[in-house]
Amino acid sequence: MTPDGRPRLLDLAGGTGAIALRALARFPSAQVTVVDQDPVLLALAGAALDGRARIVGADLSRPSWTDALPHRDYDAVLTATALHWLEPERLGGLYGEIRGVLRAGGLFVNADHMPDQGLPELTKKLLTTADVRREARYATGAALSWGDWWTRVAADPLLAPLYAEREKIYPTGHGSAEWTPPADWHLAALRAAGFTEAGLLWRDGADAAVAALA
Repeated sequence: MTPDGRPRLLDLAGGTGAIALRALARFPSAQVTVVDQDPVLLALAGAALDGRARIVGADLSRPSWTDALPHRDYDAVLTATALHWLEPERLGGLYGEIRGVLRAGGLFVNADHMPDQGLPELTKKLLTTADVRREARYATGAALSWGDWWTRVAADPLLAPLYAEREKIYPTGHGSAEWTPPADWHLAALRAAGFTEAGLLWRDGADAAVAALA
């Protein structure tokens, strides 16, 4: 908490600020920091949050990302569908760094693709069904694919310069190949990083959220 009792929240790999916006809707007085490396997403987050959060550019693949933070401790660190591009050793190290910026008793939640290793065949079927439905939405124009969304960004006169910066940061695509270990891997890594508690908070098919207390 801040001296005046406001919760201090860190939206890690926050992209366009969706988590920060939801957090502020629930805790309007919260002191929020959004961290990401992508210049396009940081600009969109800044516009969406309109001064209600600190927007910070930092590379989570390097331990020095914490140097860019405006505060030394946070009550909660939240992230969603973002850390699967980190390699195993780096993700384990990042969990330790997150533990380091949480106050005692602080909360960390990571929601991502975390298949249940006890249901391999069912998970395959669920993922196949989800892929079919997603492609159908793309085909009908009900939703934009990730690639089409970026094509529109590149063509936008305001975002095009930022897109060019992004291409320099990710010349071969965003990060490395996706790595999506089961939730059990995350729980073991969180405990190894020094969290006092770690458990499964939520699951929906192959997606899950793990929570840990500092």
